[in-house]
Parts: sequence; structure tokens; C-alpha cells
Amino acid sequence: MMAKPGFREWLAAGQAIRGGNLLRLEGPRGLTTRFERDFARYMGSEHALTVTSGTVALHAAMTAIGVGPGDEVLVPAYTWIASAAAPALAGAVPVLVDIDETLTMDPRDLERKITPYTKAILPVHMVNAPCDMDAIMEIARRHGLAVVEDACQAVGIDYKGRKLGSIGDIGVYSFNHYKNMTIGEGGALVTNDAHLFARLMNFHDLGIWARDGYEAGNEPAFLASHSRVTEVQGAMLGVQLSRLPKSVARLKAARKVVQEVLQSAGGIRISPHNDPENAATVTVIFDTEQEARDYARRPGVHCLYDNSKHVYTNWDPIMNHRTAHPALNPWAWAHRPITYDAETCAKTLAIMRRTCRLHLSPTWPAPVMKFMAKAVYRPNSPASPAYRLVELARGA
Repeated sequence: MMAKPGFREWLAAGQAIRGGNLLRLEGPRGLTTRFERDFARYMGSEHALTVTSGTVALHAAMTAIGVGPGDEVLVPAYTWIASAAAPALAGAVPVLVDIDETLTMDPRDLERKITPYTKAILPVHMVNAPCDMDAIMEIARRHGLAVVEDACQAVGIDYKGRKLGSIGDIGVYSFNHYKNMTIGEGGALVTNDAHLFARLMNFHDLGIWARDGYEAGNEPAFLASHSRVTEVQGAMLGVQLSRLPKSVARLKAARKVVQEVLQSAGGIRISPHNDPENAATVTVIFDTEQEARDYARRPGVHCLYDNSKHVYTNWDPIMNHRTAHPALNPWAWAHRPITYDAETCAKTLAIMRRTCRLHLSPTWPAPVMKFMAKAVYRPNSPASPAYRLVELARGA
């Protein structure tokens, strides 16, 4: 998490409460509408919609592009279960794709996994690391596939001059406690397609057909869910968005400091990156799992494989094709048997076991970040009281 809510968010929430109507307001007076306008502009997209979570946003995106029974959606094997659950909630089946050492979807395995039943690609920009969107978009165009970018863990991150989430047909974001922008929980979507935006609006508001000013155009209203946010959430998100550019810039600066220290020390390999000039995260990869585990004993260092909720073999409902009602099971509607086990994406598991993520803080001055890199992250850094200082600093 980068930008903790503070006094300005408290004031913004108070402004919304003082307005006397916590339902989201349409038009120029609406705080949520104002946030969506500013968020769309920041992302370089025509339309933005705020919803209650990133998971809801993923489900909305799958519904908007029209996936359903018999369809397959390509999803990376390293992500949060919501990325794989979203196609299943829409009636389609997730097909898992290996990652490469960038920790993002491997375009070569992606193309190998395409079948006549593939409807969409769902690349995920994990831990602020961008996918190879040039390759993914080229593959998608060649095969006529929709692209939904899961940028939940990369809000505000750039990729070759564009914001992540603005490149595919729909971009999805999360604002929960651990994301680059946070109001505790929340989500958003962006798109340049007016037809897709109408379907997204329909998905998030069961009563959209009865709203003043709603024009469905050629998109009749369909049965959907209800995931509108309140004006309090919209107000707080507006403040968080104003903090985001500076937070991302500081994160990039912290990455450069740590990278310089590690490269000058030698003996450790920084993971490859699909846009090094805009890198805002540091992960390192080792030859063996044991080396990664030894390195992960340091404060601020985490072995990716130890974060069990992102290991696909732990996604019990996906692995076992379990839905709330057995008659609504998308795997039963698939054109071919699709199963998952440890061999489905063994390469992904191997990379995760050998990779560690290093903590970067946009709130620490460059000298503090450099101290941490030298005292803790360098491979030859001895165990010392500096470790405890870092632990105290991270907990402060």
C-alpha cells in the first residue's frame, strides 16, 4: 500500500456527508462522477466507472465483453484468484497461462494456449510489473480476441507512455487496503468503447433502466448485479487520485536507488522488466529455491511462493471446479475437459519459488532507501542491528 488515507480524505468524506445525500449523484455536483471524470483523464481513457471492488470490476468486464458458456479466457497462473474467478462467474472457463521471469503472462505460452473456443485474454500486471502489452495486443488482434487488463496491483503505473489498464478493451483497478490507491475497498474500470461502457453501467446498477438520463442506445438493459459506490467513497477516491502521481514518482525513484546498490554490489540478479524506464518494483531471481528462501529471511524481503493466495494450486474452488450451485458450473459447459494440477503451469511455480520481492517505500527519502538497500538488500550484507532499525521503520 502506498498512500494511506489521512486528514484530506477525512475532510472529503465530511463534505460528502454534509451534502445530505450519500447516494452517488449524477451530473457535475456528484463527487463520484467528478472522480470518474478525473480518473478517466489521468488514465487516458474516454470512460471510467467506479464499483465496490476490483473483483466486481473483473466480473463486470467479463460480462461486458460477452463471455459465457463454452468460452475460454486466458489467465496467468500467478495472480489473485479473482482474475480466474471472473470468467467462471460469467459462465466461461479460465485457462491458465505460464508467466515468465518478468512475473507476467508469457506471450509464447499465451499463444500456445489459444483454441477455437478462446474468447478473451486477461493479462495481469502483478506487483506493479507490466505485462508485455505490445506482444499481447498483437496476438489478440491476430486472433480476434478481447483484452481485459487486470491492473488492480498497478494503479497509476506507466508502460511505454501509456497508463496500464488503458491499452486493452477494458482496464480494471482495485482500491483495497494493499493497492496504490486505497479507500479500504473499491474498484474501477476504464474503456474507450461506448458500447462496452453501457454494458458496464448496466452491470453495476440493476435499476439502470429507470435512472433519469440513461440512454441504452442499442444495448437493452439486462439482469445484473448492484455495486454502486457512495458519495463518501467517491470523495475519498478523488483525494487519493491527487496523491497518486507523486507516490508513483517516489516509487520509481526508490526502485532506481535499490537497483544501483544491487548492481554495484553484484552477486544478485534483478528480474527482467517489460519497461525498465518506468520500473516501480524490484524483484530478484535466484538459481535455486533454497537461495531465495535464505535471502527472504531479511526484513522487507518476501519469497513470492510464500504468499499462498497467489499460488494457483491453492485456489481450491478453481482447482476443483466448485461453484455455489452444481447446475451453474461453467466447466460442465466447456467444449473440452479443462483440469488443473501442479503440472499445468509448473514453470510458474518454479519461478515463484526462486523469486523474492523487495519492499520499496514512496514515503522514505532516498538516503533512507539507500541505507536499507546497502544494509539489508545487498547479498553480502551481514546480519546487524541495521536489520532491526529497518523493521522498526517499516512498522512505524
